[in-house]
Amino acid sequence: MPYTSAISADFVQQWLADKRSVESVQDELMQSGLDPEFIQERLATYRKLVHARRQTAGFLYMGIGAFLGFVSCVLTLVNPVPELYNWILYGLTSVAIGIIFVGLYFVFE
Repeated sequence: MPYTSAISADFVQQWLADKRSVESVQDELMQSGLDPEFIQERLATYRKLVHARRQTAGFLYMGIGAFLGFVSCVLTLVNPVPELYNWILYGLTSVAIGIIFVGLYFVFE
């Protein structure tokens, strides 16, 4: 059985900071001569971390979009500046919906 050294969290954090693809991480691990089963376990862990980071960003975008939609709703109902009514009603609401959909894309992909 080949010797498998533990990959420290520093390497994984460096991969995440460099935004490396799964294929490049796999190539690097294969070049180091590790056991294929060990490589697959590490790649599964790396994929989970990448997806968790994307999911966090998605929830952040959805929160920002929901807040912007709420502000748009309140400003539409209060109507503080009548000249900007259509901009607030249609423009700000459309931007909020767009940001929410970007967040949904990140969460569900």
